[in-house]
Amino acid sequence: MENKGLTLSIIFEAESANYGEGFGNISSLKKMSRGNGYSYSYISRQALGYNIREQLIERLKWNETKVAMDGKVVQYDKKSSIKDCPEIDLFGYMKTKDNSINGKSNTRSAPVRLSNAIALENYNSDLDYLTNMALAKRGNFENMIAQSEIHKSYYAYTITIDLDRVGIDEIITKYVEGKEPEKEIIEIDKSERAKRVNDLLKILKTLYRDIRGRRENLSPIFIIGGVYNIKNPFFENRLKVSKNKLDIEKILKTIDIDEEVKNNTVVGYLGNFFSNSKDIEEELKTKSIPEVFDYLSEEVNKYYAK
Repeated sequence: MENKGLTLSIIFEAESANYGEGFGNISSLKKMSRGNGYSYSYISRQALGYNIREQLIERLKWNETKVAMDGKVVQYDKKSSIKDCPEIDLFGYMKTKDNSINGKSNTRSAPVRLSNAIALENYNSDLDYLTNMALAKRGNFENMIAQSEIHKSYYAYTITIDLDRVGIDEIITKYVEGKEPEKEIIEIDKSERAKRVNDLLKILKTLYRDIRGRRENLSPIFIIGGVYNIKNPFFENRLKVSKNKLDIEKILKTIDIDEEVKNNTVVGYLGNFFSNSKDIEEELKTKSIPEVFDYLSEEVNKYYAK
């Protein structure tokens, strides 16, 4: 099949959606620092991937891939196959030693790759003061105090999909000394490949995350990307916000980087989030968010229909 990739960069608005290891009675957000001296909270790609897989299984009834132990390492079971388990088709696997059918290892690099979702506005050391006074009073107990870092911001992340690799797997079944390993090629029907990618797009359109008694809406307010012959996440690290204005110039310059990008990029915007909304809609010729996902689904179906 023709080598093609789908890439999407997405902005959503959320609050305090991923915590790391705290210290004392303070819960610390996951953060990273930049050379400008500011810190930015982020949601790890592992956390995003967990929510995506969880909702594919719960909402769209994907098979939950069985797991096994190799020593002290939890892995997907050696009998699991991309034929029956779309989860490991899209997100890859590693099976080692006794948990591998060849006794050594089998790995699949993920056709679907995620970046961290990084805040577009810096963290300002805000804290939430917490107590359990209500419960403590019931039993005449000592009240406990805790603090939690909080940050509400726009976040941006990028997802890339190697469309030509979805539904195809090469498994080493046996190692033979002095010879090429024996292999089995698994190839899934093209209609099922299209369904799996379209299922992923459905989840991205309405993604959410449960965190500390809250359900955060991670669905896009701004989205840009397309299906390209060049498998580059073109708009990763190109979405910038300053004083509630989206940097349109940086996006336009990225679109102009290559004819492939210029001819195949689509932009969606929910509207009325950024202070330069009118300029965004006019200069980027935005569609609605559902229109973008419908367009991408059509492109996926066309690709696998060839």
